[in-house]
Amino acid sequence: MLDLNKIFNFYYGWWKNIDKFILFLILFLFSLGLFFSLVSTSIIASDKLNTNTYYFFIKHLFFIILAVVILVIFSAVNQKQLFEISKYLFFIFLVFLALVPFIGIEVKGSIRWIDLPLIPRFQPIEILKPFLIVMMSIVFTLNNQKHVYFKYMLSFLLILPVILFLISQPDIGQTTLIVLTWFSLIFVSGINLLYFLGFFILTFSILFYLVLYVSKFEYIKNRLFAFIDPNSGNNYQSERASEAISNGGFFGQGIGEGTLNSKVPEAHTDYIISVISEEFGSIISILLILIFFYIVFKIIKKTVTENNKYIKISLCGLSSLLIFQTFIHIGVNTSLLPTTGMTLPFLSYGGSSLLGSAILAGVILNYTKRRFDDEN
Repeated sequence: MLDLNKIFNFYYGWWKNIDKFILFLILFLFSLGLFFSLVSTSIIASDKLNTNTYYFFIKHLFFIILAVVILVIFSAVNQKQLFEISKYLFFIFLVFLALVPFIGIEVKGSIRWIDLPLIPRFQPIEILKPFLIVMMSIVFTLNNQKHVYFKYMLSFLLILPVILFLISQPDIGQTTLIVLTWFSLIFVSGINLLYFLGFFILTFSILFYLVLYVSKFEYIKNRLFAFIDPNSGNNYQSERASEAISNGGFFGQGIGEGTLNSKVPEAHTDYIISVISEEFGSIISILLILIFFYIVFKIIKKTVTENNKYIKISLCGLSSLLIFQTFIHIGVNTSLLPTTGMTLPFLSYGGSSLLGSAILAGVILNYTKRRFDDEN
């Protein structure tokens, strides 16, 4: 039988020690994402898909509820349990990522999703990313006095299959995100700056070579050239997104008055910040960006007083992943970066993105809560 008293004490201890401010900000972002999903997808559902007006909202609500449950679980377990869970789930979703080229579903020229009989369609990399950070943090805290740079080579071997599987899809956006996060972990781990610059130049030289000279990445090269030369006519989605932000002005055109959803497919996922800006104004988008920055500030502030090197590096990696993904999404929406198809954490519609964001938030909350010796 379930011991309700033990369950109550466990979650009371969780609530007592959790960073409530970060928790409330994350739940607030989830709630805003649900609201924006309601006001931005009802017309698509009723007019274009000829289905229930609240179809997307109901799906979004289901994944929000599931995401909050996952967030609580990952933030409540102790550090050893979290590592064991992360280790097994990392290898499970790495296998799923490896299977994408063979059993994946093609959407708009890319094969990034898996649709299994008993499991709804999902994107493995979205779930894999937080676990990859946990695994890399373990590698970067290895103490090998004889081979100081062994951990950097080991971390490269850890992310190499992930990068290769992403390139095969192809998904340069997620590849760039993973590489940038890896570089941030290398930087905070205390590497010599000359070695760091060498890693940086070599890695991005390889990525540029793949994009420019490998035929599989022709569409990415076209997007890059369209970004460099806006007059080429191949930058339709980014142009419409930028127009939506401009049309929205400072205070927006009003709920339901935006037109981006009718011009750009999947605007409620990859271009959600433009949808928000068009209908609610740039002031709301600026406030959202400030919330993301403040969450990252609170995380980094925690690392200053944290003595556990593993937790310190983990939090740096998780906050880097969060801020880089936010920056890429906003950069694409404002035409500062080429189109990549990157969701905005906590806000964009999409089950994989929401669950991945929940895992990320859960691990962050776990590592920022007050911790006692018996938990380690």
